[in-house]
Amino acid sequence: MTEEEPFADDADDAAASAAAGTRPAAGALPFGPAEGPLRTLFAWSSGKDSAYALWTLQQRPDIELVGLLTTTNESVDRVAMHGVRRSVLEAQARACGLPLHVVPLPDPCTEEQYRERMATAVERALADGVQAMAFGDLYLADVRAYREAQMAGTGITPLFPLWGRPTRELARQMVADGFEAIVTCVDTEQLDRGFVGRTFDAPLLDDLPADIDPCAENGEFHTVAVAGPVFSAPLGVELGEIVERGRFVFADVLPRDERGGR
Repeated sequence: MTEEEPFADDADDAAASAAAGTRPAAGALPFGPAEGPLRTLFAWSSGKDSAYALWTLQQRPDIELVGLLTTTNESVDRVAMHGVRRSVLEAQARACGLPLHVVPLPDPCTEEQYRERMATAVERALADGVQAMAFGDLYLADVRAYREAQMAGTGITPLFPLWGRPTRELARQMVADGFEAIVTCVDTEQLDRGFVGRTFDAPLLDDLPADIDPCAENGEFHTVAVAGPVFSAPLGVELGEIVERGRFVFADVLPRDERGGR
């Protein structure tokens, strides 16, 4: 079980069109507009897709965003796979103007442990009046099906505001809309390690091999969002050390006032 974000799952690539024919539209809501905005908790991974999806929802009058939910690796207090420090995660939440709800997961984490901790998080969300949980997934049908299965019967509706958008166009649109992110992790079995630590921008997109999804939906790389219209102000961060962990290479990103910390 990956700890990248709430209700994450290692999934094989699947065609978005196959999913689109069997599921409601990505933005379909279970309640009519007369019942007021849908109280929505966002499953925040700390990366660019989450940031863009959250911004998309910020512009919708039928959505009331009430918080961010993130799972972390409790042994290192970081967002797993993204490798993002807790201090940067908290800075993101402050810049979004939303409360942060962190679910620490053990490392390694069994399926039973994962389900228990997430069930507790869902119970708390329901107690707070949450009606929906939004995700930044783009087209992996198995991942979406996993999230929908986890939400089934809870009283919380899963939403996928970016679902089915062509990723080559979406990646360019993120940059054009002023979003900035740093590549914090590269899977060296899919992409050259030289991309780690780079800014997610037009030159990076130009440099990506043709067989790499520019939004990295298949786990080719992971990012941390550091600026864009979703935030009240850019995050004050800087690049730290580069470390290798098996097939993965990580770039540490830390607040400028934390330089010299772990």
